[in-house]
Amino acid sequence: MGTRLKVLSVFKALHRTRMAVFKDDNRALTAARLKINEEFRKNKNEMSEENIQKMIKMGSDVETVLRKSVVQMEHVGEKTLLLRPRESLLLENVPYCDQPRKKS
Repeated sequence: MGTRLKVLSVFKALHRTRMAVFKDDNRALTAARLKINEEFRKNKNEMSEENIQKMIKMGSDVETVLRKSVVQMEHVGEKTLLLRPRESLLLENVPYCDQPRKKS
C-alpha cells in the first residue's frame, strides 16, 4: 500500500473511531474532529518518508488507545456518573479462581 493510502487510511480510521467513542457527545466529537484535522493539516507537507512512517504509527497507536481505553461517562446527578461502555469493551464474565493454574 502506498504512503498516501496509508495516511488516508489512518485518517479515516481515527474519524470512525472518534464517531464510535464519542457517540452522542457533540462537544467531544467536535473537539476530536478539529484535533485530528489540525494534526494532519499541520503535517501535510512532510516529505521525509521516515517521519511520515513514524506519524502513521503514532496515528494508528492513538486510534487503538481511543478504541480500547476510552469510556464515556455522563453526569446524572451531583455525585453520580453513568458509565456507558461500548459493546466492544465488555468482556465475558470469567469467575474468579483461588487455585492458580498449573503450568504445563
